[in-house]
Amino acid sequence: KSRFSFRRLVFFFVLSQFFLPLIAQIGSGGISVKAQSWRRDENSIIAWGNVEILYKNLKMFADYVQVNLETKDVHAAGKIIIHLPSEVIQMNTAQFNLESYIGEMDDVKGMIQPSVFYEAKSLNIVQQNEYVLHQAALTSCTQPNPRWQFTCTKATLKKDDYVSMSNAVLKIKKIPIFYLPYFRYPLDKERSTGFLMPMFGFSGSKGMYFSESFYWAIRRNMDATFNMDLYKARGMGGGLEYRYIFDDDFFGQTKLYYFDFNENPERNDPENAYLIQWQHNQPVPGGFHLVADVDLQSSYEFLREFNNNYQNALTTNRRSQVYLFRTWSVFTINAQASQFETYFNQLDRSVIRKTFPGIQMSASKFRLIEPFYFSFSSSFQSWQYGWDTDYEKDKQLRSKSFHFTPTLTVPFNLIPWMNVTTSLSGYLNFYFQSYAPNTSKIVNEPIFTKTYSMDIDLVGPVFYKIFYDREKSPKLKHVIEPTFSFRYDSPIDVSSGIINISYYYRNFYLSYGLINHLLLKEKTGAREILTLGFNQYFYLEPEIGPLSRYKIDGEIPEYSDLSAYLRFYATRYHSVDFALAYNPYYKSFSTLRLSANFGSPTDNLFFNVNWYKSINPYYQNYYYNRHQIGISGGLKIPSLSLETRGQFDFNIQEAEILYSGVSVIYHYQCLDFQVDLRVFYFREKPELQFQFSFGLGNIGKTTDFLGGADFQ
Repeated sequence: KSRFSFRRLVFFFVLSQFFLPLIAQIGSGGISVKAQSWRRDENSIIAWGNVEILYKNLKMFADYVQVNLETKDVHAAGKIIIHLPSEVIQMNTAQFNLESYIGEMDDVKGMIQPSVFYEAKSLNIVQQNEYVLHQAALTSCTQPNPRWQFTCTKATLKKDDYVSMSNAVLKIKKIPIFYLPYFRYPLDKERSTGFLMPMFGFSGSKGMYFSESFYWAIRRNMDATFNMDLYKARGMGGGLEYRYIFDDDFFGQTKLYYFDFNENPERNDPENAYLIQWQHNQPVPGGFHLVADVDLQSSYEFLREFNNNYQNALTTNRRSQVYLFRTWSVFTINAQASQFETYFNQLDRSVIRKTFPGIQMSASKFRLIEPFYFSFSSSFQSWQYGWDTDYEKDKQLRSKSFHFTPTLTVPFNLIPWMNVTTSLSGYLNFYFQSYAPNTSKIVNEPIFTKTYSMDIDLVGPVFYKIFYDREKSPKLKHVIEPTFSFRYDSPIDVSSGIINISYYYRNFYLSYGLINHLLLKEKTGAREILTLGFNQYFYLEPEIGPLSRYKIDGEIPEYSDLSAYLRFYATRYHSVDFALAYNPYYKSFSTLRLSANFGSPTDNLFFNVNWYKSINPYYQNYYYNRHQIGISGGLKIPSLSLETRGQFDFNIQEAEILYSGVSVIYHYQCLDFQVDLRVFYFREKPELQFQFSFGLGNIGKTTDFLGGADFQ
C-alpha cells in the first residue's frame, strides 16, 4: 500500500511539473490560454506550442495564437482546430473574433452535425450561423470516402437551413454527373424550398425527355411544387401543384398543367392541352360547409398519351361539382351545382349531365313513439342530359322536378335470433315539364304523381356455433344469417309522360340470401376473417321490373342473376375477395371478380391480383363486355439494398397486353437510384419508356407530375 502511494505521489509531481508552465488564466473576459510557451503584452497574449484557448462554448487548438484581450480578436496559424457546439472546423490560418465568430480562414475542412461535411480554399464567417465558402466541396454523405459531393466556386451556408452554390458540379465517386449554374441544398429536417433532383428518360414516341421540379415550402400549412417537362420530339409542359391546410375542416389542393406541342404538320396534335384539378373543403358562415371537386382535361387523348399512371391514362370522365351543406341534429341540407361527362372511346362521343341547382333536404331516422321511426328526403333539381352532339344542337333533355319522400319504419327485434324491419314510404313527385302524349316532344305541362312503396327486411333465424381450442377456450365462431326482403312499388298511370334519363320500371320483388360469418377471437376482441354469402331476386311482375327490356324465347326473365361473394382476411394485409354472378337462363357467369392482396407495399414482399370478367348474356358480343387481369407486386432485399416493383395488365377478351412495367430502386449508402422501364401497349402506337432518377441526401426525386409519385 505504501509503495502504491509513493508511486502516485511521484507520478503527480512529474505530471504537474510538465504541465505547470502550460497554464495561463489571463483576462477578465473569461479567456483561458494554455500553451507550452507564451508571453503577454499590455492587451494581448502570444502563445505557441500546443496552444489551447477556451472561451464560453468555444475550444481552439493551434500551433501559434495571438489574442487581443480587449477586442477578443484572434490570429492563429499552423494546424488549427475549432470546436463549437455541434461543429468542428480544421484550417491552416484563421483571423476571427471569439465573441461574434466573424472572421476569415484558409484551407478549411469542417463538419456540422449531424451530417454536413465541407472543404474550402477559404471561408468567411459573416455571422455566427452564416458562412461563405470559396472553391468548396460539400456533402451530407457520412462515409470516409463520400459517395457523392458537390464542388462549386462559391457557396453560402446557413447552419440548419440551407447551402446555396454557384457553378455547382455533382460528382458521384469523383465522376462529374451534371453542372448547375446555381443550386440550393437543404440542411434542416423540415420541408425546405429548393429544386428536386431531376428525372431523365427516353420514350419511343416522345424522344429524350427531361423533368425538373421546384418545391416551395411557403408556410408550415401550405406548399407548392412547380414542374417542367421537356420532350424533344413532342414539346414542353409545365405544372403547378398547390396544397394547403388550415385546420381539420379547411384544406385542399390545386393541380394545373399545360402542354405546348411542337409544330409538326405530320402529326394531328392539338394546339395545346391542359389539366385542371381542384379539391377544396372549408366551413362558411351560418354553420355551412363548402366542398368543391373539379377534374377537367382538354383532351382524353392527351392523358392517354402522356399520363404514365396506367389507371389515370385510361380516364374517360370529366367532373366539376360544388356542394354547400349543413348538418344539425338529424337534419341535413345540401345545395349543389355539378357537371359530369363520360366519354365512350368506341363511339367517340360523350354523355353529359348538368345539375343547377340541385337542393336536397333530409332527416335521418328519429323515434316518434315506440316502436315507430320517421325519416324523410326531399329534393329540387334542374337538370340537363344528353350526348355532346345533342348539346351542340341544343336538343339535350331538360327538366325540373321536386320530390318528397317520407318514410315510416317499424323495427322488430324482440326475438334475439331474428330481426324484422318494415318500412312504408310515400313518393310525392312534381315534374315541371313532361312529354306531350305519344311523342318525345317536351312541353311545359306539369305532372304530379303520388305513389308509395312497402319494404319488409328479415334477417334470421340466426344460427351460430362456437369452436374451442385445446385449452377449452373459445377460438372461432361461425354465424349463419338467412336474409329475406320484399318490396312493392305502386304503379304510375302517367309514367309515359315523365322525362327520364333511363327507362322507367317499378320494383315488385322478393329477394333471398344466406350469409356466413367466421369470427376469430383475439386479444383485442373478435375479428371477422371470412364472409361467404349469396343473393338473388325473384320479380313477381317481371313485365314492370328492371329485366323487362330482355326476353328469352319471348318471355321476360323472372329471376335475376345469382350473386355470391367470398371475403377472406387472413391478416390485415392478406386478403382474398371473390365475387360472381350466375345467369340461370343462359347457365353462364355474367360477372367474375377476384381481388387478392398478400402484404402491403411497405413489406419486403407484396403481391396483388385483380381479375375481372363481365358479360351481358342477353346481348351477345356487346361492346361493354370486359375480361381483364392485372398483376402487381414488389420485393425488397435489404441485404442487397435493393427494391423492385412490377405491374402487368392483360386484356383477355381481346388477347392483348395493355401495360407492363418494372421499377428497380438501389439504395447506395446516402444515394437512391431508381430505374423505370414501361411499355404502354394501349396507346395508339405501343410505346417503350425508360426513366432514371435519383435521390441525394436531403433532396428528394422529381416525380412524374401527371402520373403521381407511386410507380404504376
